[in-house]
Amino acid sequence: MLAVEDNAALRRVVVRQLSELGYRVLEAENAAEAIGVMERHGVDLLLADVVMPGGTDGVELASQVQERWPKIRAVFTSGFPETSLSGSVGSLGPGTRLLSKPYRKEDLASAVRAALDG
Repeated sequence: MLAVEDNAALRRVVVRQLSELGYRVLEAENAAEAIGVMERHGVDLLLADVVMPGGTDGVELASQVQERWPKIRAVFTSGFPETSLSGSVGSLGPGTRLLSKPYRKEDLASAVRAALDG
């Protein structure tokens, strides 16, 4: 699994929580770094913040990932309550989920499991 989050402190927390849940977690700060990680490592799930600096947001990243690796599932996170993925994720495949920040470890576990089970 790959966690993509531009906030380093939050990324550390998410990686720790997912590791505690038994997942092997890679991490990236932005979309460009995420693609590089995915080119080097097998990943089954992308956990990406919707809003990221650098010109490519999480939904765009997931779209690029789906083009290259169609079996990868996606879970999005957002700290903006008005964020909606309706209309944005139609081509991103089954199992796509949105977690609103802040979220509990139980919510993260549930969203990741649901996405993987697709």
